[in-house]
Amino acid sequence: MNIVKSVMLFAVAAVFEIGGAWLVWQGIREHRGWLWAGAGVIALGAYGFVATLQPDANFGRILAAYGGVFVAGSLLWAMVADGFRPDRWDIAGSSIALIGVAVIMYGPR
Repeated sequence: MNIVKSVMLFAVAAVFEIGGAWLVWQGIREHRGWLWAGAGVIALGAYGFVATLQPDANFGRILAAYGGVFVAGSLLWAMVADGFRPDRWDIAGSSIALIGVAVIMYGPR
């Protein structure tokens, strides 16, 4: 049950952090305005709160593992939001990153 909860929290955190960064990007780089950027800042703050809900109590482990989730999630976000088409190296790299997440978070201790 803890693994399912953890994976769900990583997914929610990814939406907040990647979505927040994307909103800031849209607000500033794509000139959509400060409302977009402000919404992004709020989403980025929400990411920080979601990360604290992980069952594991080690900040370093959570943040390190989230790095791998961020790699894969960013490519997925880009596909959905921006029409990005990952190549085989993008897919290989994100797969390796997700394997790293599994080892860091769910390896036997």
